[in-house]
Amino acid sequence: MPLKNLSVLLPGLKWLHGYTAQDAVADLIAGITVGLTVLPQGLAYATLAGLEPQYGLYSSFVGGIVYALLGSCRQVTIGPTALLALMTSRHTRFGLDSGPAYGILLCLISGVVELAMAVLKLGALVDLISLPVTVGFTSATAVIIGTSQLKGLLGLKGGSGSDFINTMRSVFGNLHQVRRGDLTLGLVSISVLLLLRKLKTVNVTNRVGNLRAQQLLSGSIWVISTGRNALVVLVSSILAYSQCKSLDSCPFILTGKVKSGLPSLALPKFETTILGKNDTHVPQNFEQMLSELGPSMLILPVIAVLGNVAISKAFGGAGLSPTRELVALSLSNICGSFCSSMPVTGSFSRSAVNHASGVRTPIGGCYTSVLVLLALSLLAPYFQYIPKAALSAVIISAVIFMIEFEVLRPLWRCSRRELLPGAITFVMSLAIGVEIGLLLGVGADVAFLVYRAARPVLTVSKLQTINGMSYILIRPKHSSLYFPAIEWVRSGISKALSTHGTAPIVLDCAHVHDFDFTAARGMGSLHKELAKANVPLFLMSAHKDIGVILKESTNIDFPTIDCPNDLESILEHTTDYELHLQVTAPLVDSKMLQHVEANASELSKLTTNSA
Repeated sequence: MPLKNLSVLLPGLKWLHGYTAQDAVADLIAGITVGLTVLPQGLAYATLAGLEPQYGLYSSFVGGIVYALLGSCRQVTIGPTALLALMTSRHTRFGLDSGPAYGILLCLISGVVELAMAVLKLGALVDLISLPVTVGFTSATAVIIGTSQLKGLLGLKGGSGSDFINTMRSVFGNLHQVRRGDLTLGLVSISVLLLLRKLKTVNVTNRVGNLRAQQLLSGSIWVISTGRNALVVLVSSILAYSQCKSLDSCPFILTGKVKSGLPSLALPKFETTILGKNDTHVPQNFEQMLSELGPSMLILPVIAVLGNVAISKAFGGAGLSPTRELVALSLSNICGSFCSSMPVTGSFSRSAVNHASGVRTPIGGCYTSVLVLLALSLLAPYFQYIPKAALSAVIISAVIFMIEFEVLRPLWRCSRRELLPGAITFVMSLAIGVEIGLLLGVGADVAFLVYRAARPVLTVSKLQTINGMSYILIRPKHSSLYFPAIEWVRSGISKALSTHGTAPIVLDCAHVHDFDFTAARGMGSLHKELAKANVPLFLMSAHKDIGVILKESTNIDFPTIDCPNDLESILEHTTDYELHLQVTAPLVDSKMLQHVEANASELSKLTTNSA
């Protein structure tokens, strides 16, 4: 098959056209740099997910290769993230070998759901998650992830867990068991990581006169700052190796043995065994496993897509194809599940490192994958000396910056209403769980949208034409009038009549572009009620489609005008309308925003009086 035809199936191959030695060197440097970041993070995120450390490395190499073949943004790196690890940890706490079985099955199902979203063009679903909800969700997960690492930081026994309240209760209840060695190492590691992170923003090159020395110094500072995770883990491992000749006298809790070698290529398990009451072995079939995974099978893929699309847009611009990104992400998860991977998505921190390293094509992810495979083959025996406190420090120092305090001030100034969905998401995620918190936050946002559709803002004005003829102008501020809003509009017109007196009603449709069937029928009923009260209703600047919808739905020809001055000429030819019945009232301009009572009775009174 020619390379051109093969590029249709594997779009990433287009990067090979004109691929030079300089591109290869740049991608190699970026790939190694990202690899030094993903190695400690992979080990840490596997621990966060409740799995053995090697599963984090299993999850770190397949995505890079698949995305290089299918992806469209050169900066994106696919692999484990703290957020997905936290969501996975909810299903890996049942003991025996059930943890990996649930994690790998969740990876496969996530890929299938993401592929279905790509086929059905459902990538736009992530647009339903507003920025405040996203901020509340990521901030809550950052807090949960940070608190879940307190046990490792303090040297306390037991798993990290994903329940904020129970984790905090457990930590405070076992403070008397804190190990000084782990606490000291953890706090020092966090301090060093934060200082090294800040180091790359310090400008010290101006103090060096030689240009070559400036370049060497700035390059060294950048390498140390970028590889700070690997550096801290390496130093702490050397310290632990020197101090832990005997595990009985070791001042640190170590990661333990990491399985050496590559993962076996196999289907995910569709049945497993969990540890039941009284240490009994309870078999779980495929249906029971799906029941345990529950909402995570849908929410986790949506969160993964949201993060990956956001990263792609941040680095690649708006010209990228969301569907292509979905396909690349879905196949990364599907293929990864055959290599014992837990769910993966784009990592913003590693993508930023990739970008800063000068990556030129997604092939840089292949170099990262090779480095991870070499580490699994050669370095796995030495990973057992990594202190858990150091891995906890790596995670905590990373998630601190996921808490977005800076969004609160502009939200407070610009749109305080949007703070509520974000606050609901944040609080409920901490109190109940991140899945429920996200659903409630999105639900609150959708409820606000429905409320705005059901209660459109109406501007009511009593005006006069050039010749002094009074009329009431109703101007909706929304582009659509749907069935929940029609009673609101009718009550608004009724109140306007009771406030300003009897006068022709002019509904300004200049900004209204759509009616649904129920709203159109409601407009027909309103027209008949007003006609009985001898109150004409006019549509001003109505689009042709609006007239067609109203005519087909109600069989009524609504009178339309282009401007208010047309009223007089039309009403002069209306025999049953008496101009002397108009009540002149002072010019009033009011906004009906909310809590307008349904005064349909006013219309009925007018109807009775005219009869």
